[in-house]
Amino acid sequence: MSEKDTQLKKGRLGVLGIVFFVVAASAPLVGMTGAVPVAIVAGNGAAASGTYVAVGLILLLFSVGYTRMSSQVTNAGAFFAYVGKGLGKHMGVASAFASLVGYITIQLAIYGFFGGLLALQTGMLTWWAWAIIGWLVVTGLSLLSVDVGAKVLGTLMVLELLSLVIMAVAILINGGPEGMNFEAAFSPANIFAGGFEGGAGIAIAFAFASFIGFEATAIYGEESKDPKRAVPRATYWAIGIITALFGLVSFAMVTGFGASKVIDQVLATSDGLANPAGAVFALAGQYVGPWLPEVMSWLVVSSLFAGLLAFQNAASRYFFALGRGGVLPKSLGKTNPAGAPQNGVIVTSAIALVVIAGFAVAGLDGIGNLFFWMSAVTAVAIIFVEILVSIAIVAHFSKNKGANVWQGTIAPIVAAIGLALGEYLLMSRFNLLGSLAPTPERAGNAWDLSPLGWFLVLSPFIAAVIGYIVSTMNKHENSDLVNDILS
Repeated sequence: MSEKDTQLKKGRLGVLGIVFFVVAASAPLVGMTGAVPVAIVAGNGAAASGTYVAVGLILLLFSVGYTRMSSQVTNAGAFFAYVGKGLGKHMGVASAFASLVGYITIQLAIYGFFGGLLALQTGMLTWWAWAIIGWLVVTGLSLLSVDVGAKVLGTLMVLELLSLVIMAVAILINGGPEGMNFEAAFSPANIFAGGFEGGAGIAIAFAFASFIGFEATAIYGEESKDPKRAVPRATYWAIGIITALFGLVSFAMVTGFGASKVIDQVLATSDGLANPAGAVFALAGQYVGPWLPEVMSWLVVSSLFAGLLAFQNAASRYFFALGRGGVLPKSLGKTNPAGAPQNGVIVTSAIALVVIAGFAVAGLDGIGNLFFWMSAVTAVAIIFVEILVSIAIVAHFSKNKGANVWQGTIAPIVAAIGLALGEYLLMSRFNLLGSLAPTPERAGNAWDLSPLGWFLVLSPFIAAVIGYIVSTMNKHENSDLVNDILS
């Protein structure tokens, strides 16, 4: 295998291209139609808006050390390289396995939402039939090249952002039935209402899940024009855009329904959360006109598709980096003439197809089961890895130059504490996120999970342990892995 076949094509992406990928991966319209209504109803009501802002601030703190360290790390595996540099090769590989769980499950979640939404909107085919159609297109595009993906994602992202901003501005200008209630939405007392055992944990969990994908800035470092500058800039821009967007639009939703009635109104317009997108569409129709919810109903499909393509790229590049490094079969570390990690794409797609087929055979629902179960696992996995990255940053800069006290110690420690709090809240409320309590009556009890629920919530940690063992026992790791982590 030549060196050309084990290198991603360089110089193909600038800051704007990376930001397109990352913001598209966060699927803003999907988050607004899927996550925010649930965060409002099952979480902390009007204060869901402030929760998104608070989580965004934690991730900005995380990014201080993350982007500083990016000047010393440039590889397709991103997070695992950061953990490896700070905590050692074996921990790096362990985090890579956990990250793979996160990226694979978020793509599976989106396939469920994609298929379920199209089945509802068209009245044709089943959710899994639509999911397989999407799977065919995503697999084909991801095999072409990252350039094609960036152009597609950029166009879709601009359209969906525009639709959300139009709705938000229209609502805020109108003022809604009760006016703009900043205290209800952004007061710390309201954001943390209910504490660890109550709605605050649910809202924080959904907020963290909605940011999944921002870390993909570093994944494209090897393919960027100037990774030392492009990755930090793209990271701050991506987190800033996502935070501002979710904060603004969720506050507009609260204003549009009225802070004191927002929970009842979301329930009424979303068929009791059976169709959470209905809440956003109802507001768009009321405050802008019937044409906007019609447009948004299809833009949310394109947003889902954009997310599918972005996470396909992310997962396949993790497989690529581990294959090139000798942790996984060498064939995974090969690129095709277009510069795409061909076999990584194929493996990622194969896993998705098997799971979609399994859920279909079992008679499970695309949205109610695949989307909620897998998105919950994703959040647990990625926050876990972010905690490891924060610790690794501190460990790395305690032994190496390149960062001041704020960048290398204070910011990552504060971020790690915030992330650990979010992880605790997410895991303790996992039965609500995934409807995986032993019985419906016990869903309000923290840490009360069915056997399947325990398996899902622990799966990222199980994967990390497996990755650590594989790394310690593997005799085929090569210089690429060492260079990715230790150079």
